[in-house]
Order: sequence, then C-alpha cells, then structure tokens
Amino acid sequence: MADGLCDIGLIGLGVMGRNLALNMAEHGFPVAVYNRTRDRTEEFVQNEVQGLDIHPAYTLEEFVRLLRRPRSIVLMVTAGAPVDAVIQEIAPLLGEGDLLVDGGNSRYTDTDRRVGSLSARGLLYLGMGISGGELGARFGPSMMPGGPKEGFERIRPILEAASAKVDQDPCVAYMGKGSAGHYVKMVHNGIEYGIEQLIAESYDLMRQGLGLDNDALHRIFEEWNQEELSSYLIEITGRIFLQNDPKTGKRLIDVILDVAGQKGTGIWTSQEAMELRVPTPTIDTAVSMRCVSGLKDERRLAAKVLKGPSPAIRQDPGTFVPKVRNGLYAAMIVTYAQGMALLHRASTARRYDLDLESVARIWRGGCIIRAALLEDIRIAFQKKAGLQNLLMDPGLGRGIMDRQADWREVVGAAAGAGIPVPGLAVSLFYFDAYRRERLPANLIQAQRDFFGAHTYERVDEKGSFHTEWE
Repeated sequence: MADGLCDIGLIGLGVMGRNLALNMAEHGFPVAVYNRTRDRTEEFVQNEVQGLDIHPAYTLEEFVRLLRRPRSIVLMVTAGAPVDAVIQEIAPLLGEGDLLVDGGNSRYTDTDRRVGSLSARGLLYLGMGISGGELGARFGPSMMPGGPKEGFERIRPILEAASAKVDQDPCVAYMGKGSAGHYVKMVHNGIEYGIEQLIAESYDLMRQGLGLDNDALHRIFEEWNQEELSSYLIEITGRIFLQNDPKTGKRLIDVILDVAGQKGTGIWTSQEAMELRVPTPTIDTAVSMRCVSGLKDERRLAAKVLKGPSPAIRQDPGTFVPKVRNGLYAAMIVTYAQGMALLHRASTARRYDLDLESVARIWRGGCIIRAALLEDIRIAFQKKAGLQNLLMDPGLGRGIMDRQADWREVVGAAAGAGIPVPGLAVSLFYFDAYRRERLPANLIQAQRDFFGAHTYERVDEKGSFHTEWE
C-alpha cells in the first residue's frame, strides 16, 4: 500500500467475508475491511490477519477513506434487506464511478433493481455469485460476476488471482449484463440441490436396501470418486461416513436428524424455470423432498399406519452397486442438462447473452458442484454454442443410453422395495419424455378444449381448432 490506499474494500466479516479478505490480501492486494460490529473486526485483525496487508476501519467514513479512487467495495452480507441497508448507508459516501460488488446469494430481481437505482447515481454495481463455501473463499472459489463490464474489468486481476484454478485457468468469468451473475449462481444452487438429492437416494438404496455399513459406503464413494463420478460432492460424501460422533461413539451420519434445510435458492430456480416454461423436474423434486423431510412429526405418525414392502433389495451388492453408480451418473447428466437448459432460455429471455461454455469452465473448480463431468459439458458447448439441451450432445447422450438399462433396473428395484428415489425416477422419466416424438399431451389438450374451449392444433393441418364435444 505504497500510497497509503487499498486496492479493494470488503464489508462483512462473517465466514465467507473474512476468508475472502485473507485470500485477496494473500495474493498481494491491500484490503480494507469493515464490519457493523466492532468486536468482530477487532477479533479478526487480532487472530487471523497475521501480517497480511489488511487494514481495519471502524466507521464507514474511515473505511471509504482507505480506498483508492475509483473505489471498489465487495459486500459480503446476508442477502435481502441487509444488503439494501448497507447500500443505503454507504452510497452517500461514494463518488461517481465507484463500484459496489454484492458477493452474497441475492435474488436476481433484487440485483436488477439495485443496478438500476445505483446507475442513476453514477455508481457501478456488480452482482457476483460465489461458490465454494468457507474453504473456497479462503483458497479459491468459483466466481460469477455480472453487471457493467467496466466494473468487472476494474477488479478482474484481483478476482482472477483469488479464484480457483483448473490447469492454471481461473474459475471466474464475466457472465453478462445486469443480474446475470446472480442468476447463474441461482441455477448453480438448483443443480446442487438436484445432485445432493440423487446422492442421498443412492446412499439410501445401499444402506437401507442392501444393508451396507458405513465402512463399505466409504469405500464405494471413495472408489466412485476415482472414476467418472469424480466430484466434490462425491468426495465429501465418502469422507462423511468415517466421521465419528464424540458424544456417542457412533458414526456421526447415524445420529444426524433426517431433516434437510434450505435457504431458498433451489426454490427460486424452480420458480424461475416454471416462469420461463423450462422443465427442471429433478431440481423441483429435490426442493420438494427437502420439504417432505421437514414433515418429521407427520412421518413418524405415518410410519405407524401406512404400510408397504420391506425396504430390502435382495440382490448381490457386487452386481447391484455398479448399477446404482450408472443410474446416478446418468441422472447427474440430466440434472446438469436441466440447469443448462434454463440458462439457455434465460440468456435470451433476460437478455444476458450467456456463454455457457464459460459457465461450465468456471464451475470445474472451486465451486460445490465441481465435477469431472463439467469438462465434458464445457466441450459440448465449445462444439455447439447454441446447444439447447445437453442430452443432444452425442457424447453425453451416449453416456446416458449406455447406462439406461441399469438405471431402469435400479428405479424398478427401489419401487419394489418401497424405497423412495424420486430424483432418480423423475430424471429417468424426463429422459424418456424428452426422447419421445409423441406424448399423451394430445389428451390433455382435448380435455382443455372440452371443458374450457381452449382450442387445439392438429397433426394434419395448420391452425387453431375447437370442437363442440357435447
């Protein structure tokens, strides 16, 4: 900080904010930091800064004075009203051309609103999705900035230095205008919901269905992580099965309550997909199953009165487990395909002009849904930038078709044993629906015309028709 000023400022020293500040400073960029509560700032400086070029401020006025003009400030505060509150406080202290970057999980509609209101005041505003959790923020996340291009270019060296790297390629890229960055992060999280549900169902099939213990499950997921399923979520799943609970001495996984939380981004993805009429049934199902998990008291009662088959799959684990792996892999392709199809539609509908190859590229490292499969997805969009659905890529489509027999058997075995696998099942049925030239929607349209005179189209001539069915 030769001139006494910092390259970038960061507001919000929660888990993500403090780690991102350390990351940027460690890469040689002086960082000014501010937190609403003074104690947290003092604790951070005393215990974590360790000689890095990080400069604390205890008022917003002091914070702004620490920054080189034009100023660049990253907001790492809770999405929603807290972001608006910080903007309201700091905007009067800024000058024309200063840049605010929202690094939280803000809803894209809020980002659009803020971009418009701040641009009228001469300020630049980027909405930047950040994925990777605590370790990602500290050692290299995937970052998805959107908004005014000049704002991105100003802090591009800092973001590229702090981001995750895959073959020296930084996992950050400009997504597009307006709220493109937060929109892409929203869909990222929707895909994350879907994949987590699929993995949980695969676990249930092997734990409840086959009766495998945690050591066996650890070995299976560790093996899967060395193969085509290699991904961050598969990796951490394998590690989870070995964790002991210090209170009981049992494996921790067996004492965790079966209720999954959610913060809303999966719901937003499903809502947006329905708004744009893009089918994302795997993501929708994942959201619904988290809601079902929350009905714990109801499920306790239902388990006593609603009877079904015993959850036992009487097959040799040595032959059935590879089939589960193949079904999981095929369903994962479908989940990515649904998310990317939504981004393809939104690129035009929301005027983002997204580069889906870049999206796949920056998701390969740092983020929660990073997976070996994303390199195949990147290549698919490199070959055909306008690809509407990944299932139409020859390589990915073949990957599903080669595994569909095992996938179908797994879903059938689960149904026979009464083990709920709605994610695996709906992914399969999406594949079947997408590949059929003719669906029974003709009957639905006939019903709509019967009771509501909604008209229908014909297969043999153009136009809109109505029948007096009575």
